[in-house]
Amino acid sequence: MVEVNRSKSSNIKLPSDELSVGETARRSGISISTLHFYEREGLVTARRNKGNQRRYARAMLRRIAIIRIAQKAGLTLAEIKDALASLPQDRVPSVRDWRRLSSAWQSAIEIQLHNLTILRDQFESCIGCGCLSLTDCPLRNPNDVKGMSLLSEDVL
Repeated sequence: MVEVNRSKSSNIKLPSDELSVGETARRSGISISTLHFYEREGLVTARRNKGNQRRYARAMLRRIAIIRIAQKAGLTLAEIKDALASLPQDRVPSVRDWRRLSSAWQSAIEIQLHNLTILRDQFESCIGCGCLSLTDCPLRNPNDVKGMSLLSEDVL
């Protein structure tokens, strides 16, 4: 989207500092409904113009990219929202901003990788076992916690 500068000296087309909902969605690769969802969840913000249409600052494109990267890494929307609270809303995050944000996510991603590795290893050994037990399955109930609580209730 472009704005025309109608000064006396020229008719130069300059990029607009704001994007419509459709343009923001198209350029960020998400649907309009996802963009509205992110806004409802407080992940992105928009202003309303005189016609009550949403307008997103160009900086929101980078913010949306960060949200999508974080989601692909398996972070929850709550974790993403907390982290985004430290980023500026009025400008594109700097390299320093991004480093601070990504370093905060490192431990969460490491934990997730560890848990996925355990799941992969246990899932592989479980295929075809046929136990069908929700009370003592190592994937559903590690260390048979539910079975132990049932046993202790029976003893009482």
